[in-house]
Amino acid sequence: MGKTKDSEVEERPKWDNKFQYMLTCIGFAVGLGNIWRFPYLCQIYGGGAFLIPYLIALVFEGLPLLYLELAIGQRLRMGSIGVWNSISPMLGGLGVASMIVSFLVGIFYNTILAWVLWYFFNSFQNPLPWSKCPVNANLTGYNEECVKSTPANYFWYRETLNITPNIETSGSLQWWLVICLASAWSVVYICFIRGIKSMGKAVYVTATFPYLVLTIFLIRALTLPGSTDGLVYLFTPKWEILKNPQVWLDASTQIFFSLSVAFGGLIAFSSYNEERNNCERDAVVVGVINSATSLYASISIFAILGFKATNGFNSCRNENIMSLTNHFEFSDQNITLENYNDWFEYLNRTSPDDFASLNLKQCDLQTFLDQSASGTGLAFIVITEAVIEMPGSQIWAILFFVMLFSLGLSSMFGNIEGVLTPINDLKLVPKWIPSEVVTAIICLIAFLTALIFTLGSGNYWVEVFNGYVGSVPLLIIAFFEITAVAYGRGMKTFSEDIYFMTGKRPNIFWKACWMVISPLMLLVVFVAYVAIQAETRPSYPSWDPDYELFPLTKMLKYPDWVFAIIILLCVLPVISIPVVALYKLICCRIKKSSARGELNPYCNDSFEVETREQKS
Repeated sequence: MGKTKDSEVEERPKWDNKFQYMLTCIGFAVGLGNIWRFPYLCQIYGGGAFLIPYLIALVFEGLPLLYLELAIGQRLRMGSIGVWNSISPMLGGLGVASMIVSFLVGIFYNTILAWVLWYFFNSFQNPLPWSKCPVNANLTGYNEECVKSTPANYFWYRETLNITPNIETSGSLQWWLVICLASAWSVVYICFIRGIKSMGKAVYVTATFPYLVLTIFLIRALTLPGSTDGLVYLFTPKWEILKNPQVWLDASTQIFFSLSVAFGGLIAFSSYNEERNNCERDAVVVGVINSATSLYASISIFAILGFKATNGFNSCRNENIMSLTNHFEFSDQNITLENYNDWFEYLNRTSPDDFASLNLKQCDLQTFLDQSASGTGLAFIVITEAVIEMPGSQIWAILFFVMLFSLGLSSMFGNIEGVLTPINDLKLVPKWIPSEVVTAIICLIAFLTALIFTLGSGNYWVEVFNGYVGSVPLLIIAFFEITAVAYGRGMKTFSEDIYFMTGKRPNIFWKACWMVISPLMLLVVFVAYVAIQAETRPSYPSWDPDYELFPLTKMLKYPDWVFAIIILLCVLPVISIPVVALYKLICCRIKKSSARGELNPYCNDSFEVETREQKS
């Protein structure tokens, strides 16, 4: 039996080098959320003040979980299902839960990459298609929906999504999105066709290119007018906002989801390592680089947002200058942006009645800076509007969307690996079927499932999956992971594992986090998250041109059948945890009654058995 295990370990694929492994882990951890979620949280939660709860969550929650996953995967040389089944057969459902979450997240995540491809293809047009409104069907003017909103809004909601007014109206498949979705899954398959051999090569580009683009964007953005206003806004702390519990909750969930723990991908990646490797250093490096990337991206994004806010502020004042110049019959260039405030105060003081009758706009730079957006709203609307105003807009649009695609693709590697590795480890597929065919089948099933996101209501379903699949289930999985290692495997045994791999035992900080601090933080975050979600019935913003307050989005409650699907998406991934445990427990009782005294894989600590075998 020992020889068989040794041969299986020898046959397991390995990384070409340590750098390749680190790039893959960093690429998986650093994703779209670093670009469009972290800057948004900084914006709404007091700028620099948000970094305090964020860093606390990183140190006491994020890094311990990351270290644990990298260590346990490297020690046992298995995917998520194999790892937890080895610790205890009762925990086999934990790996199944991670695999299901990875699959469900992967199908909607790659849909976002399909949207990115659509924008990328359209970025070669001159002028950019979201820079101006199209003419109406009668060729008598501009499209009314576009005029009421903005060209960027119109291109996103109508030209890209062709969105329906609510989630209940499905609409038809949008053929251009189906093609982009097929292209996105084809790219994922090509990168994965040879497993970690081909993926390891692709990650050299996908994990490094975003940093190059972010640097180029930062250098360019800092030369634009108003960029410093955006950076001042980002780093000016509002300390009083730290009294809000929601800030601490969002900081905890952001660092947790940002590091991509509990998906099973990191366990799979580390399982291809040499057994003797300093996984503690790896965890710290990946965690720090991930958070530093979020901050670095925020600087680039806010420099661009500062430029956009300044343009909006100046446009507002120029409209007022035009009104004042026409009403008071001043000569052109008499009132300029430089002397605007002086004229504004002078005319308001000398001709208050005339001045009031003009109904001038309230132009405040802070108001433009406060216009927050996250997720697709930031990437496909706010940034695209800013890009239009930059000289050489096509080049910047192409670079931006290639960067987004690279970020998303490297994260997709982890999601797919979190599905494929458990399937291979469990030997669910006969050996005569090539791994390329297995990968193709998984990608095809994912593509066909994701067609729901190319419907007119597809964007609403992406929001459902994004909001509920990647939240509660991951918190539950992570809690069981950390308690399984700390109390199931035992801290003494786990410390010996780490000593075997790194040459030193974990210090008191890591032990305290694994045994008390991290599980407690996860439990508090989970309870708080569920409590907040349960306060009000879930709702979603809809895009409805017939809404009386259009172009504002209309908030609608999810219908009962969608609400039932939301509950299912929260429960389905983690239901395997109690089901498998119950099944193993029943098997244990049956085995005990039929063969008392025999060594039973269902009733004994399989890890002790494995350890004895390895020693022998």
